[in-house]
Amino acid sequence: MAKSTLRKLTMAVLAPAMAIGATVSLASAPASAAVWSSCDQWGNTSLNGYTLYNNIWGSGAGSQCIWANSGTNWGVNANHPDTGGIKSYPNSKKVINKSITSLGSLSSNYNVTVPSSGAYNTSYDIWDTDYDYEIMLWVNKTGAVGPLGTSQGNVTLGGHTWTVYKGTNGANEVFSFIRTSNSTSGTVNILPILKWIKDTKGWFGNETIGDVQFGFEITSSSGGKDFAANNLTVSSS
Repeated sequence: MAKSTLRKLTMAVLAPAMAIGATVSLASAPASAAVWSSCDQWGNTSLNGYTLYNNIWGSGAGSQCIWANSGTNWGVNANHPDTGGIKSYPNSKKVINKSITSLGSLSSNYNVTVPSSGAYNTSYDIWDTDYDYEIMLWVNKTGAVGPLGTSQGNVTLGGHTWTVYKGTNGANEVFSFIRTSNSTSGTVNILPILKWIKDTKGWFGNETIGDVQFGFEITSSSGGKDFAANNLTVSSS
């Protein structure tokens, strides 16, 4: 996405130094938040090997609260105005820190509940350790949202068929894989996607994969909408 650089800095723990125009007001987290919840702009915690981020990073944002029952079961209530521009990317992160050729496997299971209106995508955001390359895998999208770059056609990889986009935000290369139909649950075999970029397309070399993030990139959710990762696991070997 065009503003993924800001999100990247947020994930790199530079977020507190960023000056953005988000206005964050308190809202109530669901009663299911038995373990942890936060309405703070940069609220985060670590649970069961995952790091959870509220991550309200875009200008003109409204309120958003994150809750978690575990590192693999969490969600947000977000009330962002119907204006353009990404407001937030609440997500969970699993650290990998292995090169592509040293990975024997890298996969993820997801099961989400998302609203029928608003503007958002549900996506994986995968980074190399130097933050030179961003690989986004959109499993569903709603409303006026779209990827950065130009279409490279369709490809079937990792158990899904995607339309691939290639672009840059000025700081890093962005490769976006947009699922050709919306899905709220499934398994993504991530390693073949990375190998396709590396070996078939030659868009990067043997990069060390740092973070695999999964979350909701929200542009608008006026009136307050609920997003939940009912079960999200990332595994590697």
